[in-house]
Amino acid sequence: MDISTQNTHVPPPTPQRSGGTRKRGAGATRRGDQIFLGLSRGSGILLLVIMAAIAVFLTYRASLAISKDEGNFLTTFEWNTGLQPPVFGVAVLAFGTVVSSIIAMAIAVPIAVAIALFITHYAPRKLGGAIAYVVDLLAAVPSIVYGLWGALILVPHMNGLYGWLNDYLGWTGIFSWDEGAPRAMLTVGILLAIMILPIITNVSREVFRQVPQMHEEAALALGATRWEVIRMSVLPFGRSGVISASMLGLGRALGETMAVATVLSPSFDIQASLLNPGGGTFAQNIASKFNEATEFGRDALIASGLVLFVITLLVNGAARMIIARRKEYSGANA
Repeated sequence: MDISTQNTHVPPPTPQRSGGTRKRGAGATRRGDQIFLGLSRGSGILLLVIMAAIAVFLTYRASLAISKDEGNFLTTFEWNTGLQPPVFGVAVLAFGTVVSSIIAMAIAVPIAVAIALFITHYAPRKLGGAIAYVVDLLAAVPSIVYGLWGALILVPHMNGLYGWLNDYLGWTGIFSWDEGAPRAMLTVGILLAIMILPIITNVSREVFRQVPQMHEEAALALGATRWEVIRMSVLPFGRSGVISASMLGLGRALGETMAVATVLSPSFDIQASLLNPGGGTFAQNIASKFNEATEFGRDALIASGLVLFVITLLVNGAARMIIARRKEYSGANA
């Protein structure tokens, strides 16, 4: 017999699974998987149904009020639903809501990102844990408590800041002050910044903690300083997360009610200065007028709520577009 034939090794045939290979993405076959799939799909559909129901309700009630409005609903600087015929509009409310939210975001986002970076990359573990715990507690404080603190503590101590801004920046007109009570848009913006600070900080902190350790170690190995590591590795990776956190904070700022109603001295006029009382927001106007409003007046308030609903959807849609465009720079695919 040939030796080469004796030493030839033939591998055993690979056993074939009965039923064939199951393709990835195929439907669930187990009962538990089917139940979980049904619950997940049903939850998503239920969310869409709820959103559609809210939109239909707001649109229907708003149409009843807007059809009887003698003014332009989007540009009228007045809110008199008790007149015959009624005249009301949301120009002042839209302006106040947007301005106060912009002030809050301009103050809160840089501070929140700085706190998150300090907790995750600079502070010792025990100190970072203590600061994170305090930030978590701030997120649990009710809105009315913030409002009471703002009215009793923040407002009386704003005179010095208002006076300084008037002395050095009053020539701009935006920071001119007639020495009235500091229940103005700037005070509201500062209070809203304090309220949304914990949300943005917590989400940004968790995003920064997800940065791959290899990215930071590679930058350090190339001689980068700690700030260069943060600038080149941490911030690009967490950019989309910070944007998402900012949108969550902006959502609360846009819809905040009791705190704004407690601090702001509202009026239906637009002030060029951020330091003089006046203006209003959608949520504040609804909260202050809903109980005493007639049936038609409530429809008008619901119409203003529809505008706030649309603004919120537009803001969230814009945030999703920004995140989608910058996804390749986030570091998630590295």
